[in-house]
Amino acid sequence: MTSEKITAELRTEFGKGAARRIRRDDKIPAVIYGHGADPIHVILPGHETLMALRHHGQNALLELDIDGKTQLALTKAVQVDHLRRLIEHVDFVAVRAGEKVTVEVTIHVVGEAAPGTVVTLEHPSLTVEAEATHVPESFEVSVEDLEAGTIVTAAQVQLPQGVTLVTDAEANVVNVSAAPTAAQVEAELEAAEAEAGIVHEAAEGDTEAATTEAE
Repeated sequence: MTSEKITAELRTEFGKGAARRIRRDDKIPAVIYGHGADPIHVILPGHETLMALRHHGQNALLELDIDGKTQLALTKAVQVDHLRRLIEHVDFVAVRAGEKVTVEVTIHVVGEAAPGTVVTLEHPSLTVEAEATHVPESFEVSVEDLEAGTIVTAAQVQLPQGVTLVTDAEANVVNVSAAPTAAQVEAELEAAEAEAGIVHEAAEGDTEAATTEAE
């Protein structure tokens, strides 16, 4: 993983009003935790930070220049306003080169399983330990031509050298099962409707037919 270099400002004003002013200037309030030191509150350039997080994902590593001092910061949490599609706040953890960190890494399923199957991603991410500067952006699990009944466990996911699995090795990550038949889908729908108390009124033609048969 490469780090993005971004110049940050120390934040001196706090509160909701100050945060709104920061965002109006297309900047992002953020805080850096870690190593037993007091949290460092900073302000980041909006566009640069947004592009870095989009490019490097949930564990983006930033090289922050704060008053001429460099601090490696690993992204831990991003608060987003989904209506305006803006980043509202970012939490980082301070790290050092060579330091081990425990992170969640997203899993991407690739390939096409055998015809007539359904692929279920049961574990969307894995918890792993890796060097802060070598955190994988994602893991790929191929389901190419896998038959129904195949289960891929966490232990079967290929990890880069130096990355250690923390998630239970026997945890099911991907499950390939037989696709349900039309009859099974209809039966499940009827059962769900019955449980919810949904009763369908008979169509007028069906009612007349039933009356004629009774006569």
